[in-house]
Amino acid sequence: MTTETPKPISPFKYSDKVQLPVLTRGRRLLRWLVNRLVRLIVKLSTRATVTGLENVPLDGPVLLVANHLGDIDDLLKVAYLPRQIEAIAKADFLDYPFLGRLLDAYGVIWIRRGQPDRQALRAALHGLAESRMVMINPEGRESLSGAMEEATNGAAFLAVKSSAPILPLAITGTQNNPFYANLRRLRRTRVTFHVGEPFYLATNPASDIPAAKDRQQAIEQGTQTIMIKIAALLPQENRGFYQ
Repeated sequence: MTTETPKPISPFKYSDKVQLPVLTRGRRLLRWLVNRLVRLIVKLSTRATVTGLENVPLDGPVLLVANHLGDIDDLLKVAYLPRQIEAIAKADFLDYPFLGRLLDAYGVIWIRRGQPDRQALRAALHGLAESRMVMINPEGRESLSGAMEEATNGAAFLAVKSSAPILPLAITGTQNNPFYANLRRLRRTRVTFHVGEPFYLATNPASDIPAAKDRQQAIEQGTQTIMIKIAALLPQENRGFYQ
């Protein structure tokens, strides 16, 4: 099975902005304010069934991986996860004056989609080295069908290089068309938000996955492992490429 529509490629002209956000006092305050506004938005716009929050490590490095269905996915993560997230976000947002400035002030790791962005991956590794929770959507875009698409290797690369625990997250009900249709009718959308148990890839001694022959194989094998762990948390109809 292959993805019919090619993954988007971001024109990248903001290389000076690609870095791990520095947690200044002003940024911490802005995040506190924005996080509370996001929680209000999520509460007013969705009816969420949330499970597995006890699986979230409250300290130490964590690589958060999830399927991606719609615009509100990341707002759900901010609203419900019990610790701060360092998000990897597409640099395309910087072309939107208000949203780009807000996200830049909030602090995200900007990335160019559609090809390896070593500068962004280094920033993410720096965040894991500082014991932060780094979030990445391995599919590289919102699913066009509502089911999982084939992933890129970025998440597995970060896991192999950092040996950080991986936290799988599965979301349903957040596709843009029904969500915005409900919003226009002042209806709340039913969504599910399920956090799985943390796991390690084969490169970590704590893993029970057989070791790979070399790093490239470890990354490719790791991508499959990550996506299958997410798929296992989803209903059958949402598993797509990872049935």
